[in-house]
Amino acid sequence: MYQQAPSDPPKSLATGFPVTYNSTTTTYSSSTTDTSYAPPPPPQPKPIVQWSTGLCDCCSDRANCCITCWCPCVTFGRVTEIVDKGSTSCGASGALYTLICCVIGCACLYSCFYRSKMRRQYGLKGNACTDCLLHCCCEYCVLCQEYRELQNRGFDMIIGWHGNVEQRSRGVAMTAAATAAPSVEQGMTR
Repeated sequence: MYQQAPSDPPKSLATGFPVTYNSTTTTYSSSTTDTSYAPPPPPQPKPIVQWSTGLCDCCSDRANCCITCWCPCVTFGRVTEIVDKGSTSCGASGALYTLICCVIGCACLYSCFYRSKMRRQYGLKGNACTDCLLHCCCEYCVLCQEYRELQNRGFDMIIGWHGNVEQRSRGVAMTAAATAAPSVEQGMTR
């Protein structure tokens, strides 16, 4: 039988734990006294908050209510662009919403997933079952509520995600320039 020589360290799997090798014997042990590594604590869950407006508060934004009533794909596209943080365009989402509506007649099956995604992002009250039921029973009111929620969180829904990012970055640059002391030109001196 082959026995490893003490000069040859053992070939072990990389586990992330330090291993000590004792050259006088062939025993190997893991070091558990090293306390320099501590795993990061898990992230704290976001507190659950109420929606900023009710489901039937459409009277507060009549323009969006009319757009949603006649063309819900526009409202849905604007909401998805903000919820997806610009990775999906308003036009593409609206077109897909319209296509699903034309093919199977029930675009609410697609739009309810975005409500769930929005709830997770902002820690809003609700669950997946109520999201689906709300979208199936009163699609237009739910789309208006999602639109208003994003507006109340400071998004300009018409300019989309990239427009909001640009506007906020410009706003930071403008406030930094506004707080800086103005430069004074020196007059001619002799």
